[in-house]
Amino acid sequence: MDKLIITGGKQLSGELRISGAKNSALPILAGALLSETPIIVGNIPHLHDITTTMELLGRMGVQLVIDEKMNIEIDTSTINNFEAPYELVRTMRASILVLGPLLARFGSAHVSLPGGCAIGTRPVDIHLDGLTKMGAEIKVEGGYILAQAKRLKGTHLVMEKITVTGTENLLMAATLAEGKTVIENAAKEPEVSDLANFLNKMGAKISGIGTDILEIEGVDQLGAKDLHYDILPDRIETGTYLVAAAMTGGNIRVKNTRPNTLDAVLEKLKEAGAEIFTGDDWIKLDMKGKKPQAVSVRTAPYPAFPTDMQAQFTAMNTIAEGVAVITETVFENRFMHVQEMQRMGADIQLESHNAICKGVDKLAGAPVMATDLRASASLVLAGLVAEGDTMVDRIYHIDRGYDHIEEKLAQLGAKIRRVPN
Repeated sequence: MDKLIITGGKQLSGELRISGAKNSALPILAGALLSETPIIVGNIPHLHDITTTMELLGRMGVQLVIDEKMNIEIDTSTINNFEAPYELVRTMRASILVLGPLLARFGSAHVSLPGGCAIGTRPVDIHLDGLTKMGAEIKVEGGYILAQAKRLKGTHLVMEKITVTGTENLLMAATLAEGKTVIENAAKEPEVSDLANFLNKMGAKISGIGTDILEIEGVDQLGAKDLHYDILPDRIETGTYLVAAAMTGGNIRVKNTRPNTLDAVLEKLKEAGAEIFTGDDWIKLDMKGKKPQAVSVRTAPYPAFPTDMQAQFTAMNTIAEGVAVITETVFENRFMHVQEMQRMGADIQLESHNAICKGVDKLAGAPVMATDLRASASLVLAGLVAEGDTMVDRIYHIDRGYDHIEEKLAQLGAKIRRVPN
């Protein structure tokens, strides 16, 4: 298992290209199961979760061809297996997203209950309840979801809780259901809209995209000749590098991104003292060598401040001027990075769903261990401003969600290297 070693104290500067969004790529690759015709999905990031998803589709009999630009051609005409086995999905909760497409198109699915980051309970009950209301027969046995349906029926679904994967799974299932489906209290994340736009390109009839009420008129089949769909840029990767620059007093420009998906994050960076400039597909951040000001944030579903940026802002607050409170409302176990930051000298007190951060003059490099994807990134950021060397262990979490993070940070002047265990 590889480790990252970071020598802190370097001010980040330069230009960086943002990769495609992992949280768009995974549902869209699952959504390709709905297509009767071969399609090409582009702007795919080079990530471990993408490799796992491709292996999962390949096990089902799907033909996949990937080129040097990370465009993936997907042909489902040879699919012959409707199982998502435990050994492939245990590390990745997004594997549950094959359930809706398999059931809608083929009437059968045998999907392992998913794994992923250990950041709290994420029950799949909402997925299963919605599919049952659409006419599916579902049993959970031996850690697997066994689902059958002749043809799903359109219905009115009110989500008891906002869930991104739940919205995506039911949205995909509804595209081939008989009649009209309405999903209320739907997740509004840009990645959900990206999936809906992709499905519409394949011939789905989805309206209300970007709102909390999605309406889907079921069609008999999906597919489009010569369809090439590029997924949107990764807003969390964008935010992570912007925070890294802000922490180090740096000046960077990120390109191939979407500023309009990051309003809440950019406002908080301005509050921290950053000068922010934006264009259609780029963001420039300049700290002019200054230390950031501490900023309080409260996570909530989009368009509010994203839970996937909470750990990075916690890292920034460890060396910021002042005191700030980070409130986590989305997941109940998402402060596991705090203990590792405390080992580096951070002054953070945990009280229920709040982390009270008092900025210190400097952190000290130390061996730290990653516990989940965004916590991993936050420990790398802490290492960028720590005195001496920080060694981040268990970085397979980082490789699940960041495309060559050490190369991109090195491109901005960071002293960082990957070493084998």
